[in-house]
Amino acid sequence: MTTPVEAFLRDYHDRNPAAASELAGAGQLVGDDRTVYEAFAAYVGEPRRVLDLGCGDGSLLAVLAARGAETLAGIDLSPGHVRRALATPALAGADVRTGRAQKLPFRDDGFDAVVSFMALMLMTDVEQVVAETARVLATGGTFAIGVGGPGEGALAVFPKIARPLFAVIPEERRVPSGGDPRTRTREGLDRLLGPAGFAPVDWHELLLDVSGQPEQVWQTCHDTYYQIDSLDETQVAGLRTAFMVATRDLLTEDGVLPAKARVNVAVTRLS
Repeated sequence: MTTPVEAFLRDYHDRNPAAASELAGAGQLVGDDRTVYEAFAAYVGEPRRVLDLGCGDGSLLAVLAARGAETLAGIDLSPGHVRRALATPALAGADVRTGRAQKLPFRDDGFDAVVSFMALMLMTDVEQVVAETARVLATGGTFAIGVGGPGEGALAVFPKIARPLFAVIPEERRVPSGGDPRTRTREGLDRLLGPAGFAPVDWHELLLDVSGQPEQVWQTCHDTYYQIDSLDETQVAGLRTAFMVATRDLLTEDGVLPAKARVNVAVTRLS
């Protein structure tokens, strides 16, 4: 059964099918010339058979294909995402389907690696997602998870301004809440994954520099927070003004607004 948050995410991404990949490509990794997908994929290794939970438009799968993966599969709530993935030349022959990670339409022991980039943290009933992952993953296989972490610079300021506004949105207009706090920390993931047979996670940090002109950084914040979808035009304009005022003192002499996004990567193996 589709939950309210899943229905929202499906609708949101059907309306904005390129948003996730655009955000992933919005900045430069600090101290690294790879894309964030390429850096994440390096922690996955070079699996021959890989499944992406919440695969979006297939951009991460395409990177894994370039690293030698031969059997590519993905699942996503959004039909718009799936259509884009299936139209990607690098994913010709990939098995990408619309569906829920809580009930995977794939056989037991069918993959050497399962990945989920910025998606597991939004899912409900995560114990079932983990159980399904363990079912389709071969013994010794890799499970790699990307989760958001605290931002720096303007990306640390934005949530302090926005959250009080989100908190007073009338119930009928609020974006449905979802996700499990355990998916956002190393300790929480160990508690969640251990009972399913996974080893303690290795924890890595990727820092993405999304600094730019204030309007560019505002747009990054706008596109990152789903809750903005519940605001009317006047509220969005007010939030934008408050953000510009609150970050004014951060501007460099050449007008650049410093901002860094953090992606934590948890990697484990199935015993």
